[in-house]
Amino acid sequence: MTIQNQKSKTSPSLLDLSTVELEKMVAGFGQPAYRARQIENWLYQRYVVDVSKMTTLPQSLRQNLATAICLNPLTEQFTIRSSDKQTIKTLFILPDGEEIETVLMRYDKRQTLCLSTQVGCGMDCPFCATGQMGFRRNLSAGEIVAQVLHYARFLEREQKQVTNLVLMGMGEPLANYRQTWQAIRRLNEPTAFNLGARHITISTVGLVPAIRRLINEPEQIGLAVSLHAPTDKLRNQLVPLNRRYPLAMLMKTIHDYVTTTRRRVTFEYALMDGFNDNLTQADQLVELVQGLQCHVNLIPLNPTPNSPWRGSPDERVEAFCDRLTTANIPTTVRLRRGVDIAAGCGQLRHRQEGIVG
Repeated sequence: MTIQNQKSKTSPSLLDLSTVELEKMVAGFGQPAYRARQIENWLYQRYVVDVSKMTTLPQSLRQNLATAICLNPLTEQFTIRSSDKQTIKTLFILPDGEEIETVLMRYDKRQTLCLSTQVGCGMDCPFCATGQMGFRRNLSAGEIVAQVLHYARFLEREQKQVTNLVLMGMGEPLANYRQTWQAIRRLNEPTAFNLGARHITISTVGLVPAIRRLINEPEQIGLAVSLHAPTDKLRNQLVPLNRRYPLAMLMKTIHDYVTTTRRRVTFEYALMDGFNDNLTQADQLVELVQGLQCHVNLIPLNPTPNSPWRGSPDERVEAFCDRLTTANIPTTVRLRRGVDIAAGCGQLRHRQEGIVG
């Protein structure tokens, strides 16, 4: 018999609960603590979304769970695929009617998910579609985790699994620090999703206090910093947060991060035609990152509505890249994925007009 989840869509999700909180919940139903571990196994390793399928649980507990709390806070609105079938994007409706997008990028040996951490974004970067829509609200830890479990179920049908996570979708992850980090821990914990920390990367435009918090976190996740310009004058136009945390402050923090954690940092640099892509600016970038354990990821800007900029032509991208590599700065040009379905870097928005699933 299928047990219908009777809670409204505004109810908390099981995915929002830590192990301790799950133990308290099941204790309230008169059940022993080990039932929490069974629930986690069904949620994070078997990916179930129907309480009735948790067959190791007593019928009474399943009924109580169905009445008390929801399992999945996301409703799939539509899913679209790029023309080469290597990128898939899903629009989800949240319990309060807000919308987010999540992207799956397929590679030969990797299945990488790009996760959203906020509805919209408050960083106001003018070249980014998410930034243009403004900030709506933070996602809960469960809403972040649910994006992963959705695609884990999707890939399981192909006998594949999620191999990498990048928190580079809608929103600034470090502006939603507590919920983002709670989600990362659930995704990393052996009793939950059990994905190695080194397979998770968090992106930021440069929230200095939050980066300093990261220094003391035990999980060895990757850090990517969206730089986009080698001088304050230029970066102030692209990343308004730079006025609060200018490059000298940001780079000092990054140096401290690398020295303390002994982990390499990635710098994301979106190349914009005639704006931040000349060789003088490449030399300034070399000077900025020289001697730092880092990697520069060059990204020809993806097209977004209402943006005055366009991506740099291939020959300028190549020349910029050559200048960095000649200076012994590890550099790659990001493979563009999903641009035709507005799933590329900086293109995610709550609803893409003209796209139907």
